[in-house]
Amino acid sequence: MHMNWFKYSSPQTFYPLAGKMIPWFFALAAVLASAGLYVSFAIAPTDFQQGEAYRIIFVHVPAAWMSMFIYVVMAGWAAIGLALNARLSAMMAQALAPTGAMFTLLALVTGSLWGKPMWGTWWVWDARLTSELILLFLYLGFMALQSSIDDPRRADRAGALLALVGVVNVPIIYFSVKWWNTLHQGSSINVSVAPKMAATMLLGMLLMALACWMYSAAVALMRVRCIMLERERSSDWVKALLVEGGK
Repeated sequence: MHMNWFKYSSPQTFYPLAGKMIPWFFALAAVLASAGLYVSFAIAPTDFQQGEAYRIIFVHVPAAWMSMFIYVVMAGWAAIGLALNARLSAMMAQALAPTGAMFTLLALVTGSLWGKPMWGTWWVWDARLTSELILLFLYLGFMALQSSIDDPRRADRAGALLALVGVVNVPIIYFSVKWWNTLHQGSSINVSVAPKMAATMLLGMLLMALACWMYSAAVALMRVRCIMLERERSSDWVKALLVEGGK
């Protein structure tokens, strides 16, 4: 059956669709996280070099992946909103920013917890750590800039420009271990070569990454629905929705 996705490009039609998708994304996130945590902490073997301390990677690595992925998606939505003056795209970019900032902070904190037993210090001005910290500042700057401008359209344009300028930091994070002499280890997963870890370790990491992905989608959809109600509060469809909800 053919579905016309363009009809969901306006807040009025996307709002109910998002409401239907949220429970499914949360359910998938819960199932995948439960399976991922079980595989990661109960089945995956102990690393012969790092011992049990390595298990923090099952949280750290997916969080780091999501911090970069969400920023690219956020910048993409912001670019569409800027180029096409699309309200929904700008709202999606705004909705993604807090979740991206959360995963970036989680990646930095878990990285520090992992770095202490591995490197003997909580923090070093390593190329990857520093560029990841810059990513957190970009998220915070995006949110602060949008909240400081009263006019939503002007705020969207300003935020989009910042997001597009900052997206150059994502490949810097990813390739930093190759471009500079860094303490941070290289990628354990590469599409061009066989994985450097046991199959159960890889499975646990991928399950946790998918769980984070589903969680991000659910939270972003919840947040964008709130943004729609706030921005479109003078629209007839929001008034009708509020009246219906108050019955």
